Order: sequence, then structure tokens, then C-alpha cells
Amino acid sequence: MRSSILLGVFASTFLVLILSTRLSSWALAISSKPSSATSQANELPQIVHIGPVKPDIIGITVQAGRIEYGRQIPYERQPNDRIEEHGKERVVFRDSRFLGWLVGKDGKLVYTEDKLIGSPLDTGRADNPPSYAIVSSDDPNYSAVQHPIEVHRKSKPSDFGKWHGWPFLAPIRHAIYLRLPKPLKMGCRYQIWFAENFLSNQEFVYDPQKMRSEVVHVSQIGFRPDDPVKVAFLSLWMGTGGPLEYPERLKFHVLDERTGKPVFTGMVQLVHRPGEAEDAYNKDYAGTFVYEMDFSPLRRPGRYRVYVEGVGCSYPFQIADDVWQRAFVIAARGFYHQRSGIELGPPYTTFRRPRPFHPDDGFLVDHSTCPLMYSGNGLNALGTDKDNFGNLVKGKTEEKVPNAWGGYMDAGDWDRRIQHLLVTRYLLDLAELFPLHFERLRLNVPESGNNLPDIVDEALWNLDFYRRLQTPEGGVRGGIESSEHPRHGECSWQESLAVMAYAPDPWSSYIYAGVAAKAALLFKMRDEIKRANLYQESALKAMVWAERERERMEQSGEFKNWRSDALIAFRDERNLAAADLYRLTGDERWHKIFLETTAFIDPKAELYEWQKHEQREAAWVYVRTNWASVNKTVQDNSRQAILREAEERLRNTERTSFRYAKYSWMPGGWGAFVNPDAISLARSYFLTGDIKYLRGVILACQYGLGANPVNISFTTGVGYDFPRHPLHIDSRIARQPPPEGLTVLGPIDAQLQKGHWAQEIVNRYCYPQVQKWPTLEAFWDVFWYPEICEFTVQHPMAAVAYVWGFLSAVKR
Repeated sequence: MRSSILLGVFASTFLVLILSTRLSSWALAISSKPSSATSQANELPQIVHIGPVKPDIIGITVQAGRIEYGRQIPYERQPNDRIEEHGKERVVFRDSRFLGWLVGKDGKLVYTEDKLIGSPLDTGRADNPPSYAIVSSDDPNYSAVQHPIEVHRKSKPSDFGKWHGWPFLAPIRHAIYLRLPKPLKMGCRYQIWFAENFLSNQEFVYDPQKMRSEVVHVSQIGFRPDDPVKVAFLSLWMGTGGPLEYPERLKFHVLDERTGKPVFTGMVQLVHRPGEAEDAYNKDYAGTFVYEMDFSPLRRPGRYRVYVEGVGCSYPFQIADDVWQRAFVIAARGFYHQRSGIELGPPYTTFRRPRPFHPDDGFLVDHSTCPLMYSGNGLNALGTDKDNFGNLVKGKTEEKVPNAWGGYMDAGDWDRRIQHLLVTRYLLDLAELFPLHFERLRLNVPESGNNLPDIVDEALWNLDFYRRLQTPEGGVRGGIESSEHPRHGECSWQESLAVMAYAPDPWSSYIYAGVAAKAALLFKMRDEIKRANLYQESALKAMVWAERERERMEQSGEFKNWRSDALIAFRDERNLAAADLYRLTGDERWHKIFLETTAFIDPKAELYEWQKHEQREAAWVYVRTNWASVNKTVQDNSRQAILREAEERLRNTERTSFRYAKYSWMPGGWGAFVNPDAISLARSYFLTGDIKYLRGVILACQYGLGANPVNISFTTGVGYDFPRHPLHIDSRIARQPPPEGLTVLGPIDAQLQKGHWAQEIVNRYCYPQVQKWPTLEAFWDVFWYPEICEFTVQHPMAAVAYVWGFLSAVKR
């Protein structure tokens, strides 16, 4: 669930324009039309960037409007007030005029509606070539006024504002392309005049060696000197102008940012044409010509820009030893910013948030008889939970669950679920693989400076929450959930809905047992026996309880009513827990369970096979198990499965337009492009030392780090531009920039979202219509589109942190 700075740069000597930071809010809709109170036309559209596209094409980016977010104000009920219930929302009217949404259990605050500030762009003029006049005192071709011969445009909402009506309000970001009658000349000064001042007149010096162009895409963190591959991309889809093709044998240069001199020169290579398939669905996600620029031999540390001759420059980037480390620190701090039950603020972060969901503040959690495996937020094993909350609420009791605080908030809202332990598993894995590197690495968290690596402290923050939810008998609750999605206008520390803890269940207990065993093993390796015993005993207790419950369920026939995919997930978590416990203890009891449930008896078994199994982590655990009783055949089969998946991901990086490694049968959305999908590549490099796998890991990261058509990193705080409006409720309601380290899900194939309410709203403001936008460019930074703007700690944040952490630590 997100805020707005969008950087616009005239990278000429004369013009540097930066759009100021704004923030946002959270809501539901009731129907009506926008009133003058919600739209205020007191700011004109602003040009935020002018840059070259080709010698005869100039791109102009225009921001029309901004959202002024609602705010919480004191509320005291008056006799003429009317409070209406709209689902979970409590809407306040005064003298029949909308006042806001009631906030908190005591109802002493209301949250006001957002406002759209600014005038729209006159698109009739903007699309008309005679509306533009280009003149130059330096270039004879433009000594007399010239008009573009063509104008093309693409427009999209840059935020959504929530008011008491429908639909959402939206400022618009326009990209306008002027195809000129003659190429511009290097070093000449030009003026652009706009008919009747529908935009403010502009002046710039045409110098593509200094001007940033939106068509040149490069990782915004850069590369390590010893990274075996370093690439940038060239591409543009011009909206109504369609795909843009560049000439053959075009040169590019890597320019030293300080001196402006080239340090590397190469040829631009076409790697993708419109219509070419990028996956098993035969989808073309780029929708235009994509060109690659490979400067892998460049190893000299420095700050650089990629310059395409006659086209323009990329954002600056670095070649430095610590680029991946700095990115990883931001990604790992995203988990700190998702901690529940702790106050956030200086000196650990600039993001301020009071402590939420803590029993010392009087916050109580009720026991529900519903286990997570029977909730839509878990396995929904019986298929009876239609809205993710119904079974949980139905099972609510008056029994209080003590000490139920901590863990990670799932996304922009605040639930904590056992699936989040994937974060802990990955962080512990990094600490085990690269102990010296992570021993020294500081994340600036409250535990920094104790005797543990910071990533271990971060991992334990999450794990210990579920350890506190473990019952005396050993069962582990699947987490904590509110009775609904948050009420509009409330922050996490103001939650007024009922909050419940799931009942213990064997599926959740298996997940916990495996990760707790992993923690115990790490502490054994560190010779910290007391801590090792603590987590080992807890893991064994959870596993024994889960086995007992599983046997009871089998005997009672309970599994007969389960959905097939839930049975598979249940078995696979049992398999992983058994693998972890066998690796920890060498106990044949757990080894036997692992061997009975593993897919890798079959030498051809893949790590993941749809509707059969998902045993990636179990294979990785077993490959690194060293007991004498290990089954060498199964171990080798596990190793080969990891390598086969890595080979498939390598083939994907050769096939895809921007070298992302997406599993070929993964639909084009829900983080498919942003998530590096490179864990098998990283592990294969660790197992073999073959540089091709490391190359694949790095390529898989490029799209998510800014080498993409929208030129943003999809992780807040990373790079020059990143999502300003992630679906993060606390930051929007509190009118703060979102905290760093949140990786949003990113673009989604519009065909997968036909009829989706958020896409329908985006479509009202998009030009051309949403269905015509290439998927890789279809990122709507609007807060209110969960499938694009939301995130969860386990996806894609966990994989991003794991892969970046691996690249920060592994030896080349």
C-alpha cells in the first residue's frame, strides 16, 4: 500500500528543474462528482524536463497538478453532525457537508479528503504542431520560426487523491515528443515558444553529451569494478508515436562525469524488436526496439554517464567497490522500517512513527479459533474463506493472547504472518554464507553494536515474534491480523478494528520449526551454545507438535476436504522443516521424513513444478548437509536441480528485452520484473564458481535498479528516482516521505487486470489507453493500485535483499 517527488532535469547549462516533494493518504470510495473543494486550479502545468531523443526529436515532460493530502484534525461531535457507516468506514457530515473519516477508537480525530491542486494541461494545444515554435540565433535552420512536423504524447496519472466521491483525483504526467523539420546542432541555443503561453517558454543549449535523455537507461547504483557484466539500454515508446527505431552502427561512450571525456567506446546492439516473445506466453513486454550497450571491460572506479551519440546521456552512475553493499543496506533497512511494536525515528531513521500494537500501551490481541491454514491469508485449505477475513472474525473469542507484539508488518498495512519468516531465512542464510562480511556490516538498527551481526539481529526480531506466539505445547500461531483492511485515515498506532491472533496450526509450526532450526545452526557455528539451544529446543517443540497434529488430522480424515494445492504446500513445508532439523541435529527421524517427502528421489525433478511441488529451499538445505548418513544420490539430484533452474534463468536473460530473469511461466506481474528471480543463479555461482552464473545474477538486477523504460529504481531510497507513492499507509496519512527500502511490485501486464477497479481508474487518466501501453513502461505511481504500488516483506523485498546482499559479499 504510498507519496511524490519526481525529478525533472534540464541537463543543459541553463535549466535544472526539480519538482518538489509531496505526500499522500488512504481511503475507500462513495459516489459523487468532484466539487470545487476537491480541485483547486491555482497552479499551472510545469515543464520538469527537456531532453533529446534523437537529433530531430525533443522530449518534453510536463507535470500537471499535484495532490494535497488530507490531514487528521481534532473532532468534537456537534448536534447537527451525522455519522454514517459505509462498511468499516465511519463518515462524518456536518450540516450535510462532508467533513471527513472518523479516526481511532475514541473518535476524537477526523481525516479530511485530499485535494487536487493545479490546472490540467490543454491537450488540444499540446497535440497540435502549430502550438510550438522553435527558434535559434545560432542555428541557421532555425533563424526563422519552425514548427514540429509531428507531435506525439503519452500521459499517465502521477498520483491518486482520495475524496468523498468517485473516482480518485489524479494529477497527470505528460511526455510530449516534438519531431522537428531539421536536426538540432551541437552547441546551439534554442528557444521553444508555446502558443498563448499554454506552457512557459523555454531555452536550452543542445548538447546531448551533457543533457540527460529519458531513452538511455542504466542501473542507478552502478557496478563493482569486478562485476563481470556492465550494461545499459536504449529504448523509447512514444505513446501515439509508437516504437522508436534507431539507426545501425550507432556509437555509445561512457563519459567520466568529472571531465566529460570518454573512458570507453562501443557499438549499440539491437537486442529486441517489437513483437518478439519474451517468455512462454509469447508476450512482448517491451513493446519497442531495445538496444544494449555493453561496457563490461570498464573496471576503473569513478562516476560516469552513458552517452549515445546524437541522442543524450543516462543518469550518472558509479563504479565502486561498495555499490551493492550500499544498495543492500537500504533494502535490509526496509525490514527495520516494517517492524511492528517499536517506535521509529532518529537516530536510526528520519521516518517517524509512534510504537504500534504493543501491550504496554494497552493494546490487546484476541485469540481466534481460526488457524492461518484455514484463512485466505494463509492456505485457505478448505476453500471456505471468501474474503480473507471471514473465518478469522468468525473464530474470534474474548481470550487475550499475551506478549503478542513484534514481527514485520506485511505491507502498507499491519498484519504479521508466518510467511514473513522467509525474510529471516534469507538473512540467516547470508550470515552463514559470508560470516566475515556481515559481521562488519552495520544497518544502524537499535541492536547495532551488540555481539551479533546486524542482519542476524534483524532476522531475530522477526523470528522472536513467532517464538513468543508459541504455545507451551509447542504449536505456533500463524500471526496476527485485523478484522479488515485498515480504516481510511488511520495510522498503525491508531488501529480501531479488532485484532486477533490465529490459532496454532501444523503448517505454521513447520515453517517456524525450519527457520528456528536455521537460527540454532548459525549460533552453533558461532559457538554460542546457549542461544543455539534456545532456538533448537523451540524448533523441536514446534516440529513434534506439528507431527502430532498432522497424525491426528490424518486419522480424523480432515485432509480429505483440503484443496490439492494446500496439501502440496503443507507437505513441502514439512519437508523443508525436516531438512533443516536433520541438518541441525543429524537425527534420522527428521532425515526419514525428508526422504519420504522430497521430490529429489527423481533425478529429473525440478526445484519447482506447477501443481507438484515447490522445494527450492529444501534442496539448498540438503545440498549443504554434511552428516555421514546423507543420501548422496538425493543430494546430487538436489544440486543438479539448482543448476538446471539457474541455466533456465540464464536463457531467460538472453531472451528478455532488459535481461530480467523472470521464470518463463510466471505471468507478467506481481513483482515478476522487479524481483531479480536470481536466487538459483546466486547459489549456483556459490556452488560452482562459474562466472556465467554471477553474470546472470547481475543482469537479473538491472531492470529493478533503473535500467528500464521509466528510469526508476523500484526500491524507495535507491537511486535518483524511485516510487514516491508506495502503498504505505503510515507515511501517507502522516504526510511523510515513505521510508527507504520498500520494493514495490512494479508493472503488470494490462491483459491480466482487465476489469480491475484500479486499472479502470488509471485508464480514465491514461493516454493512450492502458491496454496500449507496453507492460514494462506501465508503472502507475499512484498509491491506490495494490498490484503495482504495494509490496510485502516476503515478496519482492526478501528476494531483492538476498540477491543484493549476495552481490555485496561474494568474491568475484
